[in-house]
Amino acid sequence: MTIMPHKSFSLAKGLVQVFMGRGRGKTSVALGTVMRASGWGLKTYIAFFLKGKHEVGEYKTLSRLPNVDWAVCGRSGFRGPPNITPEDKELARQALASASKALKSGNYDLVVLDEVNMAVTWKVIDLEDVIRLIKEKPPNVELILTGRDADPRLFELADLVTEMVNIKHPYDKGMLARKGIDY
Repeated sequence: MTIMPHKSFSLAKGLVQVFMGRGRGKTSVALGTVMRASGWGLKTYIAFFLKGKHEVGEYKTLSRLPNVDWAVCGRSGFRGPPNITPEDKELARQALASASKALKSGNYDLVVLDEVNMAVTWKVIDLEDVIRLIKEKPPNVELILTGRDADPRLFELADLVTEMVNIKHPYDKGMLARKGIDY
């Protein structure tokens, strides 16, 4: 098998993409884009909001991809309301600050804010701060926001909005998440 060499390039126009909804696949589609970008030599930064540092397959794979940096900015054991702590809010604030710094640094072509929509919905971070980050996005950087419940005000700022719809899911019959497939 011959591996084709790739040539690195910069994006002429970076878009804002929002992946939301109750169906599976929001993080998966974002990470698929990260994988594709890495294959073309683009540089990526990912801020994982709310997700803790527990072992997941995504982190193992990301550590093997060239040109991909990320920060896990959630507390292990985070469960959402009504158990949100001041630490959760501080970690989310740090995630947003690190994403903003990466976005403006000129070092990245793609920035992913994983689960940022839920961080806003659960009031762990402020919607206005996310809107400010989007408006400050350099024109040649792609920005992806994921999480179930995206605020409709984000739709106006986005170039692409996709809603994942859950038609049928094994969780509904009591099947738990499976290592290697679901995490």
